[in-house]
Amino acid sequence: MIRVISVDDHPLLREGLAALINSQTDMQLVGEASDGHEALEVFRTHLPDITLMDLQMPETSGIDAMNSIRAEFPDARIIVLTTYAGDVQVSRALKAGAKGYLLKGSLRKELLETIRAVHAGHKRVSSELAVALAEHATDETLSPREVEVLRLVAGGNANKEIAGQLFLTEETVKSHVRNILAKLGANDRTHAVAIGVKRGIIDL
Repeated sequence: MIRVISVDDHPLLREGLAALINSQTDMQLVGEASDGHEALEVFRTHLPDITLMDLQMPETSGIDAMNSIRAEFPDARIIVLTTYAGDVQVSRALKAGAKGYLLKGSLRKELLETIRAVHAGHKRVSSELAVALAEHATDETLSPREVEVLRLVAGGNANKEIAGQLFLTEETVKSHVRNILAKLGANDRTHAVAIGVKRGIIDL
């Protein structure tokens, strides 16, 4: 019997997952958590074979929860279930130790086989996400400072305002913006923000 816990802040989704998982003869939902902080407590209590983890939750994010769980239980097998399809978010989750990454829209079809595959020791990323990862595999990544600048650009700040907030010269901010446009292949600031959101580099 594959013992599963689900971590998601939407009760209806957890209900749906429970019904789907408990309808199988080889798996059982043994616990639920509504945020990342609760996730560690529920994991400690049940020591599940598989953890289904949402990424965006109040208080503690899915990535932080994964880091906490894996710091105590390095062999934890975690599958991310999210609405976020950006390649940067997928990479971040895999680096944090996720063994699977699925979009909530493709759940019914792929979830059960992914649980079985990850339980058997395999990694699973849905095909559309694997394509996005491959597409951007050789892209130059934004530095932490460039991500910060892009976030402030997304907030509608002009270069002068960004310079003031980050204690930089306006010229340095302009240089960061130029680098961001080049690395993302963007035509202008608005386009750069759109790409940044789509790929999961920043959230709006």
